[in-house]
Amino acid sequence: MKVLVGDPGFDLRRVRELLDGLGVDVVRGEAPWHGDDVVGLLVGTDVGVGRRDLERLPALRVVATCSVGYDHVDLEEAGRRGVRVCHVPDYCVDEVADHSLALVLALLRGVVELDRSVRAGRWDWKAAGSLRRARGTRLGIVGFGRIGRALAERGRALGFEVWATDALIPDETIAAAGVRPAGLADLLAACEAVSLHVPLTAETETLIGEAELACMPSGAVLVNTSRARLVDVEALVRALANGRLGGAALDVLPVEPPTADRPPPEAPRLVLTPHAAWYSAEAEEAAYRRPVEAVRAVLEGREPDGAVR
Repeated sequence: MKVLVGDPGFDLRRVRELLDGLGVDVVRGEAPWHGDDVVGLLVGTDVGVGRRDLERLPALRVVATCSVGYDHVDLEEAGRRGVRVCHVPDYCVDEVADHSLALVLALLRGVVELDRSVRAGRWDWKAAGSLRRARGTRLGIVGFGRIGRALAERGRALGFEVWATDALIPDETIAAAGVRPAGLADLLAACEAVSLHVPLTAETETLIGEAELACMPSGAVLVNTSRARLVDVEALVRALANGRLGGAALDVLPVEPPTADRPPPEAPRLVLTPHAAWYSAEAEEAAYRRPVEAVRAVLEGREPDGAVR
């Protein structure tokens, strides 16, 4: 039996240690994967696991991804074949909440624009336009799961007036956290800062498009540390270029890493970080340990942590 390691972030020596005693060979493999003796597959988000991949791995019992998101795995086909799918839903909650808050504050206080101005030879404290104080600013959180709740806690501590929307969470639960529940349209219309924290699904793809951006208050800022396809990036660039938005920050892009043919978006007051919101030394260790532990659990006939099916 073999366990294929399809993401370069996994250390083979460490994977072998964690699977010791199971009698499996641990080998690195690049897509397209194949093999009649492959029982486990360790992946990241860079490469999808679709129907054809699963067809080429007839003995596969478990796919484990070192990520919160799992939209890159064909859950329907995996279910049809009896393949368990596991992720790590909470390994970077604090990191993403911290990063999201840092980006919100950087936009409200013009940190990046001011730095660029100084490095361009200027010394102008108004170079980033009108700056805002955090206290009293309405912060809208789209998605009130683990990360959304952690961001709300941080925002309230700094004096933000925090709003939240989540189709799957009762308003009473949101209100109990000291946060104002609202529908998406009302939240976008009311909040000067909005941060996205929902998974990518058919319902949430391009959740924020031309119409939604037009609903936001003039000068509002938008942060996305979740999935790139939640936002129509071209519409976002237009809203920044025409001054409709006061700023935006993206930790995720439609093409990662950008290429010469698909360069990163450019617009005034646009801040980009390289899909780094999840990262800390502690989170990295957990991200690459827990999927392997899930594989071991499945192969031993136990219920794995982080199973989505």
